[in-house]
Amino acid sequence: GMEAELGILIKSAESLQKLKKINALVFDKTGTLTEGKPKVTNIIPYSKTKIEILTYAASIEKKSMHPLADAIVEKARDEKISFKEVSNFEEISGKGAKAKIGSDEVLIGNKNFMIENLIDTSHANLDIDHLMNEGNTTILVVVNKKLLGLIAIADVVKKHVKQAMLKLQDIVDHIYMMTGDNKKTAEAIGVKAKIEYHDIIAEILPQDKANEIKKLQSKNMLVSMVGDGINDAPALAQSDVGIAIGRGTDVAIESADIVLMKDDIRDVYRAIILSKFVIRKIRQNLFWAFIYNTAAIPIAAGILYPFTGFLLNPMVAAIAMAFSSVSVVTNSLFMKRYKKKIIKAF
Repeated sequence: GMEAELGILIKSAESLQKLKKINALVFDKTGTLTEGKPKVTNIIPYSKTKIEILTYAASIEKKSMHPLADAIVEKARDEKISFKEVSNFEEISGKGAKAKIGSDEVLIGNKNFMIENLIDTSHANLDIDHLMNEGNTTILVVVNKKLLGLIAIADVVKKHVKQAMLKLQDIVDHIYMMTGDNKKTAEAIGVKAKIEYHDIIAEILPQDKANEIKKLQSKNMLVSMVGDGINDAPALAQSDVGIAIGRGTDVAIESADIVLMKDDIRDVYRAIILSKFVIRKIRQNLFWAFIYNTAAIPIAAGILYPFTGFLLNPMVAAIAMAFSSVSVVTNSLFMKRYKKKIIKAF
C-alpha cells in the first residue's frame, strides 16, 4: 500500500487504528534521536597518561557491544594502541564493566557505578559536570580502586530531529525522551532535539524502560515507543504501538508494530498523519456504503411496488450493486494524491 511506498511498514490494521489515537510518544535517545555513532571528545588524566588510560579502557570495552564502547575502541585504533589481554570480564548493563588486566582490577563506567563500588570520584566532579552540561557522556577509568581519569564521549543529534519534533508537537500531546544517560547530558541533547526538560526520562536502566512505559499508560496515556536497539525491545512490546527504526536490531524490529525503513525520524510524523487519513477514508467508505445500501436494498426488494407498481430489473440491481463498490474504490484511490502531501510535509 501507500505506507509501504513511503517506507513505512505497518504490520497490522490494529496498529494503524491505535496509532491514530496516540497521545504520548517516547523516543529512545541513542541511535533514534542521535546518530548512534558516538565519538571520544576528550580524555582527562588524573594519574597516568592519556594513552595509558585509553589502553585500559579500550582493552576492556573491546569485549562490549555498547555504542560507547565502540567509540573508545575506535579511538584506541586511531591512536594505534595495542590491546591488552583481559580476563574475568563482566558487563553491568546501563552502568559499566569490570575485568582484570594482568594483576590489575579495572572498572570502567559511569559515576554511579563507581560510587556503588566505593570509589572516590570527588576530584573529578567539576570536570564531569562541565562535560555533561555540553552533552558529553563521561566514562571513568579506575585501576585497583584508584581513579586514573575520565573519557568524554558525545553523539550527534540526527539531521531532521528538530524539524520532526516541531511537527509532532502539533499532533501529539506529550513527547518524551528516554535514556540511560545522566540528567545533565540528556538535557543537553533535549535542547538540541526540542524536547522539554520535564519530558526527559534519564538514568534509566535498560531493564526498566518497559516499566517507564507502564507508568505513562497508568496515567491513561496511549503510548508509542520509538527505538532501535536490543535494549528497546521490551519497551517496544509494552507500548501500545511500538515503532522501530529500520536500521535497528532484528529484535527491535520483531518487537515493533511499525517499522520505519528509511531511518528518517520525520517518518514518525508521516506515519501518524497517514493513519489519521486512512482511518478517515475507511469511515467515509463505510458511511457512504451504508447510506447507499440502506436506500438501494429496499428498492431492489420491491418496497415501491405496492405504491407505484415499480419493480427494479434484476440486471439493473446487479449493476447498481457493482457501482457501490466502484464508488468505494474510487474514493480510496484519492489517497494516492495524499501521498505527495505527506512527502512534502517537511
